[in-house]
Amino acid sequence: MNVPARVLVDGLDHPEGVAYDHRRGVLYAGGEDGQVYAVDIDAGSFREVARTDGFVLGLAVDGLGRVVACDASDGALWVVDDGTAVRYLAEAGGRALMLPNYPAFGPDGTLYLSDSGAWKKDVGAVLAIAPDGSSRILDDTLCRFPNGCAVTPDGSELWVIQSEGEDVSRIDLRAGGKPETVVRLPGTVPDGIAFTEEGGAVISCYRPDRIYYLDPDGDLTVLAEDPQGTMLSAPTNVCFIGESRDRLVSANLGRWHLTLLEAGLTGVRPHAPDEWAFDVT
Repeated sequence: MNVPARVLVDGLDHPEGVAYDHRRGVLYAGGEDGQVYAVDIDAGSFREVARTDGFVLGLAVDGLGRVVACDASDGALWVVDDGTAVRYLAEAGGRALMLPNYPAFGPDGTLYLSDSGAWKKDVGAVLAIAPDGSSRILDDTLCRFPNGCAVTPDGSELWVIQSEGEDVSRIDLRAGGKPETVVRLPGTVPDGIAFTEEGGAVISCYRPDRIYYLDPDGDLTVLAEDPQGTMLSAPTNVCFIGESRDRLVSANLGRWHLTLLEAGLTGVRPHAPDEWAFDVT
C-alpha cells in the first residue's frame, strides 16, 4: 500500500524530528545545526524560532507550547520557551546523557526520554524525569539504540523503539516488570512512532524509506514506501496534525522537506502537561 503523499514544506536542514502543538495548531521540526522550526501548514512555509547548540533529534510539546528538543551534538535536552532556547538537562538517572534521542510526556507530567547511547555498543537506556525534577533509569534492557517513544493514551504504557534491535517494546508504567516485545521488524532500522485513535501505531523507519501501520490486532502493513528515497528519505519521526488529527507528517532526515501523507488514520493527541520538571528548576 502507498497512501497519497506530497511535500508539505521544503528547505529545512535535514529534519529528524517533528511534533505538533494541538492546542495552538503549530507544527515544529528540527534541523541538524540546532534549528527549531515552526511550520505554517496552510502556507507551506516555515521560520526558525530558536536554535540549540547542535543536531536536533526528537521533539515534544508541553501544554504551554514549550518545545522540548533532544540535542545529539550537545548531549542535552533543550527547552524552547517563547523563542528562547534554554539548555535544560545533561544528566538523568545518575548518568550523563550520551545521545538523547526522543522525549515523550506522560499524563502526570513525567518526561520519558530515550538515551540511545552509541551504535553497536548496547549502552542505551530509557529514563524518567518526574514532575518534581527527580530522575531515574526506567529501563536499561532496551539498550540497543532506544529511539522513538510514546506513552499510550491511558498513560499505562510507554512504547519504545530499538533502532538496532529492529523492534518495538512496551514498558508497563503501573505494574513495572520487564519490557514486552510488541512487534519485530527484521531488516529495518525503525525510528519513530505515533498512536492512532483505534489503538494502532504508525512506525517510521530510518532504513528502508518506509512507514508501517501496526493495527490493534497486531497486523503490520506498509503505509508508504519510497525505493527512490525522494518523497520519503529516511522518514525518521512522524506526527498527526490538524484539528481532526487525520493527516500524517513525516520528517525526512535524508533530504530537506517534510512529507504530508493522507493515511486514512486518525491520531491521538500526545500527552502535553502544563507543568513538569522544567518548572521546578
